Amino acid sequence: QVQLVESGGGLVQAGGSLRLSCVASGHISSNYTTGWYRQAPGKEREFVAAITWSTSKTYYRNSVKGRFTISRDNARNTMYLQMNSLKHEDTAVYYCAGDPNPFRLTVSPALVGSWGQGTQVTVSA
Repeated sequence: QVQLVESGGGLVQAGGSLRLSCVASGHISSNYTTGWYRQAPGKEREFVAAITWSTSKTYYRNSVKGRFTISRDNARNTMYLQMNSLKHEDTAVYYCAGDPNPFRLTVSPALVGSWGQGTQVTVSA
């Protein structure tokens, strides 16, 4: 029901910054939540951050708090993830995610309703 397209990945040195974008289309319900998961080679997909569409309530994985900032622009149906002070362990494919239930979005990738195609973020050690 919701289509997500992300962009903005790339290769940066440790300590650098990137900004990811995700454009949503389709039906956005009043409590819709969008966010980001990431998956590194050989590891499980893990939650990174999320933001509710109506109230801008945010959620962050502990390891990115203070470094990453999630935001959204309702008029443009666009969500952003500003990533600062990047570390090698942030290297992964980052996926835009969306679900009408914020609990479903944050608790498990198996419960997420919509996914983007992924964008690669690589941070040199």
